Parts: sequence; structure tokens; C-alpha cells
Amino acid sequence: MTNSTLNFEPDRRHFLALGMGAAAVLVLPGAVRAADRAADIRTLAFDGDTLLIAGATLRASLDGGRSWQERPTPSPVSSIATHPARPGRLLAGLARGGVAVSGDGGSSWTTRSDGLASGEVTALAVAAGNPDMIYAAIRGDGLWKSEDAGATWALAMDRPWLDAAERDPLTLVSVDLDTGMGGIWIYAGTEKGLTRVPDCFCRWQDVQPGNAMDALAAGDAPPAEAPLPADEPVLSLASALTAPSKLYAALPSGVWASQDGGVVWTHKAEGQGRAIALHPRDENHVAAILNGALKLSRDGGATWIALAIA
Repeated sequence: MTNSTLNFEPDRRHFLALGMGAAAVLVLPGAVRAADRAADIRTLAFDGDTLLIAGATLRASLDGGRSWQERPTPSPVSSIATHPARPGRLLAGLARGGVAVSGDGGSSWTTRSDGLASGEVTALAVAAGNPDMIYAAIRGDGLWKSEDAGATWALAMDRPWLDAAERDPLTLVSVDLDTGMGGIWIYAGTEKGLTRVPDCFCRWQDVQPGNAMDALAAGDAPPAEAPLPADEPVLSLASALTAPSKLYAALPSGVWASQDGGVVWTHKAEGQGRAIALHPRDENHVAAILNGALKLSRDGGATWIALAIA
């Protein structure tokens, strides 16, 4: 597929696809309940101070969720990624296949899918130390990478092998940790839990104490000390460049957080978690879809407020 400018019409046919949340929130004048709008949301991201929510539609809030602007979507969006070194640049993984890029905060888009396999882009991530290195997971295929901001793509490696089968990454995040090769890990959440690979793309590994070389040499390495629940899918992951060892995860049991790169996890909020994002300059500023509503925390998940989406 070659790069081209896209023209869009609103597509709301997936509006009810993810179900309705049960949490009640205040109805603002001219707005629907947060739970109604949140049912449409599949992915969250921050572009600087701008909070982005995407699914069948894309909305942006420049004021912490008090007001929203609707922007065109290049077909329903499965995943979205940003990088603080590229303000205004949005990367959208499309439910109908392909990656689209916007350089103006979502007002206009171009396709960037040359060489990329067809199929839903279930997850996107931008390399923590290289804003033009992009990773994409394709449903039923594998992990792909682009070294030129999405202009061209190549297969990086197969999907992770977990519980006797290949598993699709449902979410990806690049984390700059000293324990990785060259300081970089790519974490993936799957229906069978959390895994990660150093950017040598040698082998998917369980999250554990120690570094990537130790794990490769040891083969069967020691498990994480307090892992995420083993019987739940990891639906969304988030990290911040300001605190790379701090991770957040959204699971059906709620929001979880780790202070040490995913070795030890604590339960920060109960309820049905679906998507999560961190502010790029404040690792305690968290947005999440929780119990069917869009919620915001300014204290690392200790307390939450529900946001209405106009």
C-alpha cells in the first residue's frame, strides 16, 4: 500500500461493539453520559497535554477533559501512539488494516503502510529513544517495525508463543530500561498475560528480575516476584519517558501498576479496565477506561474522577 491522503466520513457502526459501562456519572449540558461515549473508546493517548480517545471516532481534549473536539478518523481505530519528541504527530493503527499518520493532531491523515502485512493493527508503539522507530502488531501475523516513521515496514519477529500457541499482542509499549539490550524493551500484553522482548528481537521472555542477557543465557529464568494475574488478558499498557521503570496496565480486574519494570505489580483500582495512558511528563497523571467510564487520576491511581465526553 502506498502513501496517500485520506478523506473520511464519520463511521459509527462499531459504536456499541464494546458494550456499555455500568458506572453512573453526571450528565453535562449538551453531553451524553460518560459511559455511553466510553463504550466507543478502544485506545487512549496523550499528545503533550492533549488527551486523545479513539475508537469509531477520535476526540481530543486540550483542557483535561472539560471539553472535547471531534476529529476525522481513518476508519475505526484499534490503537494510537504518540511521542513527546514529535508533538502533534499521531499514529493510528486501523481496525481495517494499515497505519495512518497525522502531523497536525488528527485534523488530516496519510497512510503509511508500504510493506506492512494486511490485517487489523491491534497495537502500536513508538520506540522510547527513537521517535521515528515504530512497532505494529498485526492480528494473526506478527510484530512489524518501521525505521522511517511508518514510510516502510519490515517483519521484526513472530507473535509471542504462550500457553502452546502464538498470541496476538493486544497492546505494546517501548520501555527504556538498563536491563534491555541497548536499554530498550518492547512489552506486549496478550490474552495470556504479559511478555517482552529486547530490541535485538532474540526471543520473547517472561518479565523477571535481571537483564536480557541473563535471561537468554539461563533459558528458563526465574519468574517475576509479584506478576499480573495469570488468568487475565493484558488489554492495555502505558509508560512514561520520565519514569521508564513505572508501568501501568489495564486488565478485566482493573488498573495495576509496577515501579520496577513489571517485576512487582500492585492493584491500583478495581473494576473492568480496558485502556490506559500516561501523561508524557507526569507519570502520576493517568487516564483509563474503567468500569465503562473515562476516568482520570492525578496521584498515580490512588483516586479517580469520571470525565463526561461531549
